[in-house]
Amino acid sequence: MRYTEDETGVLNNFAVEPKMYEAEPPTGAEKRNYIIMGSVAASLVVALFVVAAAVS
Repeated sequence: MRYTEDETGVLNNFAVEPKMYEAEPPTGAEKRNYIIMGSVAASLVVALFVVAAAVS
């Protein structure tokens, strides 16, 4: 564990910071997959509302 010690002997613990990196923009295939997954998710939500309305 990383820590620092001051002149009086007091220890200060610090969290280990992760390495920073820049995010890359999604590719065309990733964008297409996001659209498909969003459409499937929206369809499932609509289907659940329809089933709930039909049951009640």
